[in-house]
Amino acid sequence: MEIIYQPHIDHELQYLIERIYPPRSAKVSGSSIFQHSTIDLKTTVDSANKHGILLAMVQVLTDLDLVISKSYISSDGGWFMDVFHVTDQLGNKLTDERLILYIKQALCETRRGGNSPSEEVNAFLGRDVMPGQKDTALEMTGTDRPGLMSEISAVLVELGCNVTATMAWTHNSRAACIVYVENGPGGGPITDPIRLAQVQEQLQNVVEAHHGKGEKRSVRLTTPAPGRTHTERRLHQLMYEDGDYERCRGCDGGGTTHKQGCDRTHVTIERCEEKGYWIVNVRSRDRPKLLFDTVCALADLEYVVSHAVVASKGTIADQEYFIRHKYGCPLDTESERRKLILCLIAAIERRISHGLRLDLCSPNQMGLFSDITRVFRENGLSMSRIEITTRDDKAFGSIYVTDASGNDVDPETVELAITEIGGSIIAVHRSPDWVPRRSSPSTSPEIAKREVEDRPRFSFGSLFWSQLERLSSSFRPIRS
Repeated sequence: MEIIYQPHIDHELQYLIERIYPPRSAKVSGSSIFQHSTIDLKTTVDSANKHGILLAMVQVLTDLDLVISKSYISSDGGWFMDVFHVTDQLGNKLTDERLILYIKQALCETRRGGNSPSEEVNAFLGRDVMPGQKDTALEMTGTDRPGLMSEISAVLVELGCNVTATMAWTHNSRAACIVYVENGPGGGPITDPIRLAQVQEQLQNVVEAHHGKGEKRSVRLTTPAPGRTHTERRLHQLMYEDGDYERCRGCDGGGTTHKQGCDRTHVTIERCEEKGYWIVNVRSRDRPKLLFDTVCALADLEYVVSHAVVASKGTIADQEYFIRHKYGCPLDTESERRKLILCLIAAIERRISHGLRLDLCSPNQMGLFSDITRVFRENGLSMSRIEITTRDDKAFGSIYVTDASGNDVDPETVELAITEIGGSIIAVHRSPDWVPRRSSPSTSPEIAKREVEDRPRFSFGSLFWSQLERLSSSFRPIRS
């Protein structure tokens, strides 16, 4: 018998440095010159570097619905130090110490591969940070068409499955959704393999009914497992696997000539011969979770962000990344460069909201989601984006609706659908759901000008040398 010798690796040693110097968060006060403007909470994190830690950090902040107004990222070598300026959704500074404590704990837990301490923050926010993670997950991709979600939810009700959370995106005529379901009114995930196969087969029949031969589609049911991928990141992965990025087209002019009034995404890639980096510049319309979506794309394509500067000016956001491939593979071919550009554009555009936003708040009951989607389908309304969850016998979230062709809906049709649904729809937003932060009316022109000037300039050289002393003093030596 052949004997194979393998080295023994103690996995606890991987976290030795982290236990000595865990990630730290620091709160600093703003300059008095901005006393009438927003004062940010600056979260500074430094620790041992690890692939994926940047995404984990951004994910923690976005799960808390915090707005990252600007960021400096430096993680080349064995250490990283990232600075995030964050506010709440209304642009107000953060003062609750529980949030700061949660950020520290969550960063340490996600680095170790464990579950973040979400129960306390769930109670604080009044919602689940990661809804449905303990339920069976239905993952579906396919051609976007009116009535698809209605048919899927109807089958789930017929099979006795209760929907606890739903998130769905549409992009470039493709659709992807993750639906978390319980095994009937009694709750709990579906664990019986026979029942899992039965539910999956019925759902596959629904999806395949309107797909031609050879068209891409997938239906998959998964049971809860440790380390389940974050829902929104998983949606990015599903749409990437479905190839939605292949239909993206960049805007002429590249990332440096974003014409006034153009809201399309510009991406350029240049080579930094001296350091071996690829410099990726992204210019797009600013919106919540923009940084998370971009970092997701880079991480899933296995690129490592060594340095980055991110900031917004008015309605436009600029992102500059210095990247290398995780395994050192060069980005030399034009096809690789083109694919990276298209994937970044797709990651940014998937979350752009199309249609009229309807806010939902209703007592939760078996078949609620099926009833709502049925009414929309019968009134000729199509759903372009869905985010619904349940908590404490309540269902709440938002649904974006268009007509069957993807155009603006007729207000009378929407009113009829709302009336038929009942009291579940609590608000209708006829304007875009995202409004860029603007200076306060009381802010003087001089202060507003200084706010703009204070935003970081996109030059890595000036950033590095200006921050070198601070970075060096933050990396404490390890005593032997």
